[in-house]
Amino acid sequence: MPINQNHPFEELGGVKCAVVERNVPAGRVAFLKELLEHNGFEVVTVPSPPPKAAAPKPAVDPPPALGEPALQERALQERALQERALQERGEGEKTETFTVGVTDVTFNTVNAIFGRLLRTRDGHVVTRDYWQQKERVSYDDIPYFE
Repeated sequence: MPINQNHPFEELGGVKCAVVERNVPAGRVAFLKELLEHNGFEVVTVPSPPPKAAAPKPAVDPPPALGEPALQERALQERALQERALQERGEGEKTETFTVGVTDVTFNTVNAIFGRLLRTRDGHVVTRDYWQQKERVSYDDIPYFE
């Protein structure tokens, strides 16, 4: 059990680990694994548990009885659009995600990034934008403060 939310750890695959990130797609797992292993950490990845089932959505109400056929047709079209949107939301949540951890339980992501403890393959310091994959190259010559 973590002391606070900034330093979570748990047992992943039978090994006590500091959690680096949860619900990570496969592409991000490969990036994190390569980066962390280059920095000397043993990385453990396990599939994330499926999300808890949400309460069933109420069915779309039938259109009210309207006097004009044009208004009834428009209400039916809106109902069909609502049902289609509900179906699309249900299909989008089926991507497989993973939990990434390292066996060093003292590891903290925030401390590692802002403490400038991690290095890229070409020797640059890992910045926040590089960690979040917003930049392909880490520009460590620019300080966080000026």
